[in-house]
Amino acid sequence: MTKLLEIRDLHKRYGATEVLKGVDCDMAKGDVVCVIGSSGSGKTTMLRCINMLEEFQGGTIRINDEEIGYETVGGMRRRKREREIARQRLLTGMAFQQFNLFPHLTALDNVTLGLIKVKKLSRAEARTIAERWLERVGLLARKDHYPGQLSGGQQQRVAIARAIAMNPLLMLFDEVTSALDPELVNEVLQVIKDLARDGMSMLIVTHEMRFAYEVANRVIFMNQGRIGEEGDPREMFVTPKTERLAEFLKTSTFR
Repeated sequence: MTKLLEIRDLHKRYGATEVLKGVDCDMAKGDVVCVIGSSGSGKTTMLRCINMLEEFQGGTIRINDEEIGYETVGGMRRRKREREIARQRLLTGMAFQQFNLFPHLTALDNVTLGLIKVKKLSRAEARTIAERWLERVGLLARKDHYPGQLSGGQQQRVAIARAIAMNPLLMLFDEVTSALDPELVNEVLQVIKDLARDGMSMLIVTHEMRFAYEVANRVIFMNQGRIGEEGDPREMFVTPKTERLAEFLKTSTFR
């Protein structure tokens, strides 16, 4: 397997509390991996470490064989320069629970902003790319609407378009439906399913078990800061190998 993402012995602490306790994870290009588990199990923290939104105290994260965030010099581990970390963040795109759109910018301007400011594209180039992705998420007709004029599901789709327009190697999704009303969830999940069919590499933290079952080629079950079990969802969800996963699935909605 050609590894797109390689995590080895990842440790993350907040003070005396260890949140990640030696996580190992591999992903190949084109993989769709869903991460499930109880609140506080370390799912979101792992994603935030990959994107260097959180520092981590031990282990390595590599994307396309490039070590993320840190380097070893003279036997000492040190954080890379902020400019280098900013460049590495562009290897991943991230969609959050909250949409984080700029309320004073239209949907189109929210998507073009990073393309112009970070990727230094011309306004015309940025607009072409942004319109293509807004069309892909079904919102081209609302490109001139402000976030306040869009539903929660529409705002989340704009946020996804904004992240993907930057052309990342790996998309990270952190519970992107948790802030939505139930009737808006499916429109966002459908966008992610379409991206999966197109072969986009995605690591998805989700509490939507049916979605994970249908879209993922692998599921990771996080338990108390470690990977408790991983494998094909069609096997894990039917015949879990660990008692803890079996307990978790009993309390999860499989709709």
